[in-house]
Amino acid sequence: MKKFINDPQQFVPEMLKGIALANPDTLRYVPEYNLIARADAPNPNKVTIIQGSGSGHEPAHVMTVGRGMLDGACPGDVFAAPPMDYVYETTKLLASPKGVLLLVNNYTGDRMAFDMAQEMSQADGLEVRTLFIDDDVSVQDSTYTVGRRGVAGNFFVMKAVGAAAENGADLDELIRIGEKVNSVTRTMGIALTACTPPAKGSPLFELGDDEIEIGVGIHGEPGRRRGTWAPANELMDVLMDAVVGDLPFESGDRVAVMINGLGGTPISELYLLYGIAHEALSQRGITVGRNYVGEYCTSLDMAGASLTLVRLDDEIEQLLAAPAEIAIRVF
Repeated sequence: MKKFINDPQQFVPEMLKGIALANPDTLRYVPEYNLIARADAPNPNKVTIIQGSGSGHEPAHVMTVGRGMLDGACPGDVFAAPPMDYVYETTKLLASPKGVLLLVNNYTGDRMAFDMAQEMSQADGLEVRTLFIDDDVSVQDSTYTVGRRGVAGNFFVMKAVGAAAENGADLDELIRIGEKVNSVTRTMGIALTACTPPAKGSPLFELGDDEIEIGVGIHGEPGRRRGTWAPANELMDVLMDAVVGDLPFESGDRVAVMINGLGGTPISELYLLYGIAHEALSQRGITVGRNYVGEYCTSLDMAGASLTLVRLDDEIEQLLAAPAEIAIRVF
């Protein structure tokens, strides 16, 4: 394994320190809880929004803290849910009089940590609600989760509730919006290679030279099946059929499309996939209203990509179009 790394046990703290140092005016770092927070949080005039999950999926979630998005993120170690006390202490530190919304990707460890933190925070008199995200169509259940997994589609829930919170929406309204966006969001991914966690130092699983994992999870969990590599058109057909057929999306729909890289795929390949997806949707009578191409929810250095579709209406599209300022900058 060749990576830019010192002590694997310090990989996450050193990454978080770098994020904070690169954004000194807008973010603050609380190392005791792996917390990256908005410098102006908590804001008494808005609901606080917090997300956690494991590290290794950057830019989710620590790099999506900022105005119009998250108020704080407290990740665990690589591919590990944050400890309950991280979530609990983060909730107390960032609690607003308008309440706290905890966003949780649907994995067993994350649910346990956030559910316990919610209960303890509520016992302290704080108003705290939890929203679970489960956009992955690949499997109904796995060894890593209860029900469908939360993957790249979490971005759209985060963006919508973040925009609404910035506009003063109350906690009940944010729950309504988040559940609505989650209900019309579907994702599936394909892995071309495995990823290498820093503490392990070797690939998480093995794929043959011509093998791919169809429906892979963002921690390398098995998907629908192990398949054989095929040209990009054919692989997109597999993703498109699975995602479109699940809601299902129908002719006349207007959608947001995300082609998400899993960490080791060149941006040129992601745009190639987007072009194929755009044309495939047009052939189905589905209009692309918004598009997102890049890395939003990765799996360390895994080569692969996922397709996410969101059925748009005026409310969702307006929220997705609202301004946001986060740690990721082009210039």
